[in-house]
Amino acid sequence: MPKDPRIKKVLVIGSGPIIIGQAAEFDYSGTQACRALKSEGVETVLVNSNPATIMTDPDIADHVYIEPLTAEVVERIIEKEKPDAILPNLGGQMGLNLSMELARNGFLDRSGVRLLACKPDTIDRAEDRQLFKDTMEKLHQPIIPSKVVEDLDDALDFAEVIGYPVIVRPAFTMGGTGGGICEDREKLHEIATNGLRLSPIHQILVEKCISGWKEIEYEVMRDSKGNVITVCNMENLDPVGIHTGDSIVVAPSQTLSDKEYQMLRTAALDIITELGIEGGCNCQFALKPDSFEYAVIEVNPRVSRSSALASKATGYPIAKVATKIALGYTLDEITNDVTGETCACFEPALDYVVVKYPKWPFDKFVYADKSLGT
Repeated sequence: MPKDPRIKKVLVIGSGPIIIGQAAEFDYSGTQACRALKSEGVETVLVNSNPATIMTDPDIADHVYIEPLTAEVVERIIEKEKPDAILPNLGGQMGLNLSMELARNGFLDRSGVRLLACKPDTIDRAEDRQLFKDTMEKLHQPIIPSKVVEDLDDALDFAEVIGYPVIVRPAFTMGGTGGGICEDREKLHEIATNGLRLSPIHQILVEKCISGWKEIEYEVMRDSKGNVITVCNMENLDPVGIHTGDSIVVAPSQTLSDKEYQMLRTAALDIITELGIEGGCNCQFALKPDSFEYAVIEVNPRVSRSSALASKATGYPIAKVATKIALGYTLDEITNDVTGETCACFEPALDYVVVKYPKWPFDKFVYADKSLGT
């Protein structure tokens, strides 16, 4: 399919302030997205609250707004610039949440602005904990025993049923914000209260703790025709219980047998197909070290922090390809930047290993909590 002729002007929502451990990767993906849009002759509008980013350089987008990332501000920009569509999946969790807020309050329908790559229903099924759980059950994908709750008493009651320790995962947050491992009722009271407060929809998932299982990620791509590929898989050297952003990560995985690799790859491709994501997607799995038992942890229906690592590890420009898919191209129509000859539907082959190794500057943050968690 050629580029959708209806798309002449696109709004890209940036990643907001750089918090330690997140958002710089989304500057990378947002910049790639703007460049890919401009190369296709699409007029680009960028809004970001952080001027200290590459994406806010004047030559990256046609119109740059350095403004607070709130629904009211983005609505005013849309009314002024009148874009045809929003690219919601390349500005991290901030871009995704803001786009969903505009979709939910009816502003996008009233303005005739489309969400590219991800429909609101797709984002909801990946980010809303109950809908995600329902989708995985429909696919017969194993998930960890859990319950979605919207008040503290339900969280405390469910923990008594499945037993401690439990993990709290808030809906629509990033970087594990508001979540954590709870060894007892007192800790759950503290973390669940905070998680409910930080979730934009006041919802958390309380699940059985399986700390110690292997944590495996797959970066996958899908286009509007349903072509799907795995760009890269990654293995976290730290097990489940340590957030992937805080973990040493190696690409490709080093300890999986071929059967384990193919089992999880098939699951990742089935999930992105069921969700109907067009572009990049990150699937996280827990794999029991001494058996073939696994569980789906979560899915990010957007370019994730892992995408930046996968892009650089493989040379496959995930954000750029995801942007072209959003414009209507299919994987077989996009040229592979590395070879210059093959198309983007070929899975990269690695004959080397890439390691991401976090550095902790505790000399600068003397009073910071040095414990690693979810």
